[in-house]
Parts: sequence; C-alpha cells; structure tokens
Amino acid sequence: MSKTIRILCVGDVVGSPGRQIFQKNITHIKNDHNVDFVVVNGENSSGDGRGITSRIANFFKHNHANVITTGNHIFSKKEIYSYFENSDDLLRPANFSSAAPGKGVVIVDCAGVRVAVINIQGRVFMREHVDCPFKTIDSLLSFVKHKADVVIVDFHAEATSEKAALAYYLDGKVSAVVGTHTHVQTADERILPNGTAFITDLGMCGAVHSMLGMKKEPIIERFITQMPTRFYVETTPPIMLNGVVISVDVDSGQAQSIERIRVVDNDLVEEEQ
Repeated sequence: MSKTIRILCVGDVVGSPGRQIFQKNITHIKNDHNVDFVVVNGENSSGDGRGITSRIANFFKHNHANVITTGNHIFSKKEIYSYFENSDDLLRPANFSSAAPGKGVVIVDCAGVRVAVINIQGRVFMREHVDCPFKTIDSLLSFVKHKADVVIVDFHAEATSEKAALAYYLDGKVSAVVGTHTHVQTADERILPNGTAFITDLGMCGAVHSMLGMKKEPIIERFITQMPTRFYVETTPPIMLNGVVISVDVDSGQAQSIERIRVVDNDLVEEEQ
C-alpha cells in the first residue's frame, strides 16, 4: 500500500490576532486532519503586520510549524537577518538577490519522508525587483530532484494569472503550489491534470472585519483622500485562520486531495499591538 503524507499550509499570519488563532487551533487541526507536516507563511506576523522577528519564528516552531515561508516583507525587521545564519526553517523568496540573507528552499525529513519547501515571489504588480520565478524554480527543481519525495511551493504573488501560470508550468513537477500574499482565501482548490495540487490563495490568519488584516478606517481614508496614512493591525474579534490540507502520495509525489480549512473564533481577546 502506497504511503501518504498530509501537509497543512497556513496563509499569511497577520500580527498578534493571527498568531493567537494559530496557537489556539494548530493542535486540534493537526489531530482532526491527521496532519504530518506544517508550513505557515509568517511574513506579516510581527505586531505591526510587517515582517517577522526571531522570537516569532521560534513561536511558530514551538507551535508545530516545520517550515516558515515569507514574502516581500521578510526584511522589514532587521533583527531577522542574523536568524538566517543559524536556522534553515525560515525561508525568504528564492528569487531575491543571492546577496540577501537566507535561502528560498529547504528539505526536511518528516518520519522518513523528504519534504522540500520552496518559497518564490511573483513579479506582476509587485514593487520588488526579483528574478524570474519560472527560471529560478527550474534551477531549484534540478537541485531537489533526487533529494526530495514531496515538493511544496509557496508562491507569494499578487496576480491570479501569474499564480495559475506557475502552477500549470509546474504541474506534474511538484506536489503542490499554494498562493499567498493577497490574504483572501480563494475557492478554486483543485488537483491539476498531472497531479499537482493548487489553490490561488490560502487566505490569512487575522481579523474577519478588516482589510487584509489591517484596520479599515485608515485604508478607506487613503482611498478617498489619496493621502498617505499609517496602517494598523485590526485586533477586534472575530479572528479567522485559513489554509489547506494536502494529501500527497509519497512514491509518486503527486497530490491525492486538497481541502480548504477555515476556522473563525469569536472568543480571542483583543490585544494591544
């Protein structure tokens, strides 16, 4: 009988509310869905919703995360630079400059199953100048080809077209492509024709009544006035957690199923940022 591994991918964690709901629910999600491996995007997990700190990276590891992926805000907190020197469980997009701290791929042994996680960033509508995600991932797949049984790609990108293009480009070459960055969970989870699981965006962990996890009022004001405003993390419940659970056949590396996860909690306590 073929062996399977079940992988939970959690969308962008935003500030303290996102961390709270992750911590409160991760154990029972793992148990209820027989999860073996956890990938969480932590690039918005600091108190102000931009970046991640060493303390928060360790928080995720303490709460069952095997790999932490990120995106365009990874270097917002300078203290994270040194974290990369001694740890390989935190990734930054692989198509950032090679001079940047950290790396964009890691291979983790999970009870004898070699799981590769690749973090890549899109270029369409993104401010950062990054290398071509398609060419970069070709190089990374050559690296992991004989070293990993399962390959998960977190594609941190804005445009749905770019996310779908990369997913179809990688169909049959990786086990899953999961989109992050737009913070809105999409309802298009599916297995592509050659066995790659795909969802355009995992969604986020943050306040339900917010704008991508941030307070609504300053953002609305900015739309109306076109003037700069400061954004703040929304901490008022209800808080939601979004992600997917993917089942992968270890022998073939192909996905067997992908299921959306959504948890809404009205009882989390609002905290100061």
